[in-house]
Amino acid sequence: MPDRSAAVAPPAISIVVPMYNEADCVPEFHRRTAAALDGMGETWEIVAVSDGSTDGTNALLADLAAREPRLRPHFLTRNTGQWAALSAGFRVARGEIVVVMDADLQNRPEDIPLLVTETRKGFDLVSGRRTGRPESAVWRLLPSRAANAMLRATTGCPARDMGGFKCLRGDVARKLRLRAGQHRLLPALVHLMGGSIGEVDVLADARFAGTSKYGLGRAVDVLFDILMLWFQASFKARPIYLFGRVSLVTILIALLAFVWIGVERVVFGTPMTQRPLFFVSMGAGLAALMLVGFGFVLELLSDTHARIAGQDPYLVRTTPPGTEARREDTDADAADAAPPESPERA
Repeated sequence: MPDRSAAVAPPAISIVVPMYNEADCVPEFHRRTAAALDGMGETWEIVAVSDGSTDGTNALLADLAAREPRLRPHFLTRNTGQWAALSAGFRVARGEIVVVMDADLQNRPEDIPLLVTETRKGFDLVSGRRTGRPESAVWRLLPSRAANAMLRATTGCPARDMGGFKCLRGDVARKLRLRAGQHRLLPALVHLMGGSIGEVDVLADARFAGTSKYGLGRAVDVLFDILMLWFQASFKARPIYLFGRVSLVTILIALLAFVWIGVERVVFGTPMTQRPLFFVSMGAGLAALMLVGFGFVLELLSDTHARIAGQDPYLVRTTPPGTEARREDTDADAADAAPPESPERA
């Protein structure tokens, strides 16, 4: 019989899995994931978010949920993208630990205990670094490695694999407000919020059934996502800092050009307005004013967006990062060192 008590109290572990036309994978995904979670001996739930599926995925999820209350399906009214399904799953997930995985079983459910154990050492997010990926080196692996290298360079996040299997503290997952494309950048987003990032090696399998929803065009989208994240992360997320500094450099160039043509006018008598450099200096001055204006407008928009979203760009913890792991080690050492209880007290 299913454990209906898990539907009352918040579970220890939530699995958030976006799905789009994965009818061929749903039964096997549920069987293997439920078996892996049952083997951990903890309460759990699976939050399956169908992203506007049209192939029978919705009916399968509804049928399984009628027999398994720990499966909590949610259905988006139209296909919006994996970021939207993931964001919806984060909002309704109740677990202390939230695991993010794909429905195609390229992420092995049997690796869930490994990720959860590592997260409980005190990390805010643990990234599963995929090894043995059975994908094309040219079309998938090389673009993925290039994108990961760019993210590490622009954000300073130490994770070597930003996509795929992820495990987060529940409060961190529920704090995230994703925008389009940011489902690929979870470690970098948590790192920029001040979260601690861990990484473990996990095995990657071939897709269980169906066809991939991604093509080479995704590499271009990822490039723009990285540029946007870099822009957000630069200069303490203050657009006026970035545009203000660029405008100062532009004004300096305009002033130097104007001084030069002024010297030529005084020394050699060359008319200023006949020099192309004069128009360059005027154009640079106007560009500097426009850049400052852009900075002010973006600053106001950024502040307005933050107020509407109610999202703080940082994490707040009641204990210093990493103290959970140290406390567990201390408790274990104390338990080992403690003398056994006498038979009378036992």
